[in-house]
Amino acid sequence: MAETTSFPRRLILGGAMISGVLLALAVHMLGTRYGLDLGGLWRTDTHESMPAGAAIAWWLIATVAFCGGYFTANLMHSAVSGEIPPRMRQFLIAVGVLILAGAGQVASAPSSISTISIVEAGLAALCLGGAMAFCGAHFALRRN
Repeated sequence: MAETTSFPRRLILGGAMISGVLLALAVHMLGTRYGLDLGGLWRTDTHESMPAGAAIAWWLIATVAFCGGYFTANLMHSAVSGEIPPRMRQFLIAVGVLILAGAGQVASAPSSISTISIVEAGLAALCLGGAMAFCGAHFALRRN
């Protein structure tokens, strides 16, 4: 009987966190293009306590980061044992590259929002994405 090998848990956790953070940042960049801006949290020109677009962006980024970390950890855990066919792996890589390329294109477009607000929103999305990707990867590794 063949012996199964596995990645070290820290390697899976690190890879899943990186993937979740990248997906969270990509969703943040795509969301700002469609009006879902985390930067609305720091605006002083509105009289609302929190704009709905900022709240939706917050939950969307958190959900994508959590799911990205969870599914990446599961895929990395099953990939080492050869359970993922090469075609599926290539498809997942292509989808990831297309998402990140689309986010890069959106990020390069000119913006009417102030630079400090963009930086604060990007750092908030990075921190939120990192925390949620860690939680998703941790839950996936506890299950396996």
